[in-house]
Amino acid sequence: MKCRLLFVCVGLLLFSCTSQSQKMNGVSFVAAPNAIDQTNIDPVIKLHANYAAIMPFGFMKKLAATEIIHNTDRQWFGETRKGAKQYAELLQKNNIKIMIKPQIWVWNGEFTGFITMENEADWKAFEASYERFILEYASLAEEINAEMLCIGTELHKFVAARPAFWKEFIGKVQKVYKGKLTYAENWDSFDKVPFWEQLDFIGVDAYFPLSEEKMPSVESLQKGWQSHKEKMQALSKKLNRKVIFTEYGYRSVDYTGKEPWDSSRKGKTLNLKAQEVALQAMYNEFWNEEWFAGGFIWKWFHNYEKSGGLKDFNFTPQNKPAEEIVRQQYKLHQ
Repeated sequence: MKCRLLFVCVGLLLFSCTSQSQKMNGVSFVAAPNAIDQTNIDPVIKLHANYAAIMPFGFMKKLAATEIIHNTDRQWFGETRKGAKQYAELLQKNNIKIMIKPQIWVWNGEFTGFITMENEADWKAFEASYERFILEYASLAEEINAEMLCIGTELHKFVAARPAFWKEFIGKVQKVYKGKLTYAENWDSFDKVPFWEQLDFIGVDAYFPLSEEKMPSVESLQKGWQSHKEKMQALSKKLNRKVIFTEYGYRSVDYTGKEPWDSSRKGKTLNLKAQEVALQAMYNEFWNEEWFAGGFIWKWFHNYEKSGGLKDFNFTPQNKPAEEIVRQQYKLHQ
């Protein structure tokens, strides 16, 4: 009997440890002009990813535009409801869980965090348009039984200016979609979001500045994480919500830890090792933390063979040494 009890206790302990180590090992699956097939999913499986963010898009003509144009026949297939559904359902057939993450693109690449309206009437019109946009994809998330819905991405001026709208809006989303909710706020504003307690996860787009060095070490990057990490952990404890990195990633360039959000093309020098080191430092700091739920690497293209590569200095780890860092980490925390 003692042996049997010991076996059961050890089994429960092992189960508990395994459960705690499981993370959302996600990819940000980029929308494409066309439908996808199994050949586009196989590399995601080989990465040991267990989640994918599906990202349909809405478009604004300027930061103060009152209309979000979305789900039209002028968009790429993957940016529409039909395309998002096709992507998600094929990933689901391969046991990959789904976060639907509708995003806004402002003409000329203006930062969505600066979206703001000029008067009350414009705010009301914009809010109605935003509601239609997100509820379209809340409906899709419910239809396909997606595990999670992200209700917005990097909208800190909108959030700060209209807290009453957001409180009511989240209630409307919850009537349409019954799964888990998050919101993706930028690294410098995540602690200013007033509605985290209405959601299930604290979502952070984790482009934190970590090091001024041209080629930082894993150790110096981990040191650079400490103040940011303490802030996130304190918020997680205060609100009793786990943190997820709704986006994370580094470019394969010199100074990759200095301003990780920078996507400009000029003045960049290829450095594949820097991307490896930066990802490893992040994994070392976060993937073993109980209060941290995982993240979605930015970004993953459907056409694997033509994506990334040894001459590419952008964010994707595809066909670079960094991909193996991601693969090994995700394998450990399936």
